[in-house]
Amino acid sequence: MKYHFGIIGKPLKHSQSKLFFDARFAADGIDADYTIRELDAIEEVVPLLDLLNGLNVTSPYKEVIIPYLNSIDPVAQEMGAVNVVHNHRGYNTDWIGVTAALKPYLTPDDKHVLVLGSGGAAGAVRYALQHLGMDVKIVSRTAGKGDLTYADLTEQVMSTNRIIANCTPLGMFPNESETPDIPWDFVTDKHLLFDCIYNPEQTLFLQRGRQQGAHIVNGREMFLAQAEAAMKIFFQEQ
Repeated sequence: MKYHFGIIGKPLKHSQSKLFFDARFAADGIDADYTIRELDAIEEVVPLLDLLNGLNVTSPYKEVIIPYLNSIDPVAQEMGAVNVVHNHRGYNTDWIGVTAALKPYLTPDDKHVLVLGSGGAAGAVRYALQHLGMDVKIVSRTAGKGDLTYADLTEQVMSTNRIIANCTPLGMFPNESETPDIPWDFVTDKHLLFDCIYNPEQTLFLQRGRQQGAHIVNGREMFLAQAEAAMKIFFQEQ
């Protein structure tokens, strides 16, 4: 039996999912193909749910795909976002990736986190770090969409929250020259900056953090760990 998988999102020029899954299929001797599907609207996913054996879902469709699914895993339900679909059921493996990426760098003194953005990736980071016992604040451009706005990021707030995670698309194609508008003068060598983006390897967010002396971590380990978890879901019934 030949299997068919793919990823939906827009844009997908940066995505390395096809490279990862093609290599995994070859290594495991699985007869499968993997296609990149840039969708102009989420409604275009409907025929793919029957055509493909499994889907990876990325921005901007992690939240809006939910009404098109027959069921949703409780963890994905709590986060309000789906990044894996199998048999018309939605799952979220992003939080597994976040945990794998950040846990090695956390210290007992790291208790407070600022998450920049309020979309699906932000929900995964919040879920993962809250389950590691951390206090997480969502920062949004619009008041009411998160716990704080960028205008609320005073020196005191920045010094209290030593971990800052970029969960916005700023820094990824086609926004490589952009970065979240945080007060960079308050970023120090005591901060850890994490970016969910893995391509490019160092976004402007991470570059500016490094210039301030902060420790920086990109989204590569998050990508690999969530993709491995997706593989297990795709073949859980085989």
